[in-house]
Amino acid sequence: MTPPADAVPPVRHPDAPAPGELLGAHYKHCFGCGENQPHGLHLQARAGEGVSITAEFTVKTGHQGAPGLAHGGVLATALDETLGALNWLLRTIAVTGRQETDFVRPVPVDTVLFLQASVTAVAGRKIYSSAVGRIGGPDGPVAVRANALFIEVKVDHFIDNGRPEEIRAAMADPDQIRRARAFEVNP
Repeated sequence: MTPPADAVPPVRHPDAPAPGELLGAHYKHCFGCGENQPHGLHLQARAGEGVSITAEFTVKTGHQGAPGLAHGGVLATALDETLGALNWLLRTIAVTGRQETDFVRPVPVDTVLFLQASVTAVAGRKIYSSAVGRIGGPDGPVAVRANALFIEVKVDHFIDNGRPEEIRAAMADPDQIRRARAFEVNP
């Protein structure tokens, strides 16, 4: 996915979390980062420099496809969650429009996958980003990588399409930041 010629470099929002700060779950029931998902990824992301983040998750038995190896869909989900978390640094509500994932090497169960992602360009409502997942540490061999296009949406996207009881519960959260983050990515 190549940004158009008129794309501009991303600009980190002045209120974005500081580099090194844990971003936390955007929604407690999110399969990617939510603490209330027993079989979820429980992905932990930290703000990086500029418009970048690092994240990690441990591949569990419930995440396998082939015996002893991570399911490719789970790895794609980990990349999607990581890429989506970047939007919090822009303070933009956005959803995945497209993601291209390359599977470079198998990822065994009980492996920690180290993820790095950054926004590469912005063109209107389109946000271009890329991520890489490594095994054995942040400088380990590449296992997966992805390029993605996120599309900025308004909160109405979720209100019009989500389950009403869950939308109401998220909207009623008295914590302004948690409420804003609930509608951040990946409907």
